[in-house]
Amino acid sequence: MSARQDLLDLVQRTESGNAPEPDALWAALTVDESIARRAAVLMLFGVLDTVPASSGKPLAPADLDVLLLERAHTLESHPGQVAFPGGSIDPGETPVAAALREAEEETGLDSGGVEVLGTLQELGLARSNFLVTPVLGWWASPSPVRVVDYGESAQVFRIPVRDLLDPDNRVMSTVSRGGRTFNSPAFTVNGVVVWGFTGIVLTGLFEQLGWAVPWDRSRLHEISI
Repeated sequence: MSARQDLLDLVQRTESGNAPEPDALWAALTVDESIARRAAVLMLFGVLDTVPASSGKPLAPADLDVLLLERAHTLESHPGQVAFPGGSIDPGETPVAAALREAEEETGLDSGGVEVLGTLQELGLARSNFLVTPVLGWWASPSPVRVVDYGESAQVFRIPVRDLLDPDNRVMSTVSRGGRTFNSPAFTVNGVVVWGFTGIVLTGLFEQLGWAVPWDRSRLHEISI
């Protein structure tokens, strides 16, 4: 696997309209574009630290990571959920600029070390009425990251991609809300559960990249909200 080249190839295929079909859950991430707010997230991959993956399975390079954060548990919107750095796009701002700005504000990274590979198709986050542009980045020159504002984030961390791909760490999250139950793909790694929008997006991304491996979708993990 040449991770950077795979990511770049996906961006180029997306821009040319030849990207692989995402899974049904990713395709279902829609909102009314006429009234939705715009946002962007930074999906930042790279050799981010010297801590190798816990998994010994050769599913990805042991030192390939992705940057994530855990939202503060006191927030009204999506409290405690694991997410990509990102947020609202300001007037006159591009999705790339917004993603980098939000990542700096939330994680303290030096965006000058981030190589922006491009953007993927917009995805709807219906619960918050956001139309989100994923910005794919490669950390060419990593810098330290941390929680900048504990009112916004509980922790900032890097997760090895190999651990995310390991079938032993895959579950279907199940959430009961308003008398209905929602199931979506999730990851249980580093003491956290990556579920919801982030879990769906990572799952769809890995499938489009050709990195995904089969896992047991009958394994359920109940989420308390």
